[in-house]
Amino acid sequence: RPEIKRRRERERRRRLVVVCSVCCVCVKANMATAAAMSFDAGHRDVVHDVQFDFYGKRLATASSDRSVKIFEVVGSEQKLVADLAGHEGPVWQVSWAHPKFGNLLASCSFDQRVMVWKEVSEGNWQVLYQTPPGLHTASINAVTFAPQEVGLVLAAASSDGSISILTYNGNTGNWSTEKIANAHSLGCLSVSWAPAFQPGAMVQPSSAPLQPSKFLVSCGCDNSIKVWSFSDAHGKWMQQGSDLAGHTNWVRDVAWAPNMGMPRSTIASASEDGKVFIWSQAPNTTNWQSKLLKDFGCPVWRVSWSVSGGLLAVSDANNEASLWKEAVDGTWEQISQ
Repeated sequence: RPEIKRRRERERRRRLVVVCSVCCVCVKANMATAAAMSFDAGHRDVVHDVQFDFYGKRLATASSDRSVKIFEVVGSEQKLVADLAGHEGPVWQVSWAHPKFGNLLASCSFDQRVMVWKEVSEGNWQVLYQTPPGLHTASINAVTFAPQEVGLVLAAASSDGSISILTYNGNTGNWSTEKIANAHSLGCLSVSWAPAFQPGAMVQPSSAPLQPSKFLVSCGCDNSIKVWSFSDAHGKWMQQGSDLAGHTNWVRDVAWAPNMGMPRSTIASASEDGKVFIWSQAPNTTNWQSKLLKDFGCPVWRVSWSVSGGLLAVSDANNEASLWKEAVDGTWEQISQ
């Protein structure tokens, strides 16, 4: 019956997200093996996202029950420390700011809003900022903080096809908004920031201080992936090159890899067509080269890189999460499932 199918789908999606998040945490901690950990988060509906903070000591969950929960994690023990209510629709995703900005957490929802939460005292969280009405006219599907070198900046992807950039001005205490209109004509599903410094920038001889750059990658229901950069000359965000084409169905997720001395930029993409692609770009070039990681034979929901960018976690519709590593010869090998 339809109701039974819906309940099974909700449970499947809940298990999927938990497995994916655990794998990503293991990757970030550079653990050789992934030990499964599960617990009842106490949500009344599907859990869509799970994110650890910078230190891996706090865990935030987002759910269709319109709430965000924050847990303290010590070993295998979890303690609920905050239950954030304020959204008027399912909460799709959460993102932690770098700790240099304090304890800040962003959330996005079907209610067309991004909310930034701040811990003003231990266990006491308040809304620091929420996007103004009309900024987006449909569900906001993804939200992510920029690298800390760029400042306190957020990017959000919406089903209305646009991407918004939210920037905090420390001098005035106000937030400003920019939009990349019509980024994906059928809806934008995910967005990811590039590292603040381009490949090779840290080792190039220069007497001038390094200046962080602003690059984004996005994907959507138009089966495409797009790279964006902020142009100081034009004072706006502009697409870099042509669309990255290769997927034949909705591209559910993109993730720009951290760059720890690698001589190239790397992006991973996951799609409803069951494929995960690895896109790479050499320094001082505009072309992106694609390599098929694997055809999983089912929709792939999420991809996530380790802190060093050496490992990739993938979660798919078969309730499976796998870890991948690039070999010396450039091929990708599965190291865990």
